[in-house]
Amino acid sequence: MKKVFLIGAFMAGAFFSNAQTFKPFKVDLAAGYAVPSGKGSKGGVVLAIEPKYAINDNISLGLRMEAAITARGYVASNGQEVSGDVKASASYLATGDYYFNTNKFRPFAGLGVGIYSLASASVDMIDEEATALDAGTKFGAAPRAGFEFGHFRTALEYNIVGKSGDINNNYFSVKLGFFIGGGRLSK
Repeated sequence: MKKVFLIGAFMAGAFFSNAQTFKPFKVDLAAGYAVPSGKGSKGGVVLAIEPKYAINDNISLGLRMEAAITARGYVASNGQEVSGDVKASASYLATGDYYFNTNKFRPFAGLGVGIYSLASASVDMIDEEATALDAGTKFGAAPRAGFEFGHFRTALEYNIVGKSGDINNNYFSVKLGFFIGGGRLSK
């Protein structure tokens, strides 16, 4: 029993160690390309800000606030039938990232979970129906991976939000950005 306690105490000490190489506070700023899931996916833009706190050199916790606007469309082979929709989502996710090393080039993997506020407008010229507006809030998740190099950051994320009626709200994003703060501590 004493060995189990000592091993647990050692692991907890290593996990919460204050001997950090990097400054604990930083704010990520990113922009990128968003690709919605489903038939007729076209793409869109994504903007994000994420304040973070590193509990040690390998683990950081944050709050991602992101806006994504995506479009999708369909034109039948006869050229007469057109349908499409534009989606906007704002997300507020609690995030966690694990950094695999403490070098200048730092690959990471992470996950975010939280709330997505959704709005969409649809046009269906097949049946000559009017534009419809739909809105709602859903719980979702975003697994991600990427790397940091110096103060620059790139990430791939897949936002899993589910469907609202016939509209699939999931989207994949490729983001490039930089962060303020963080960086190596002065020696």
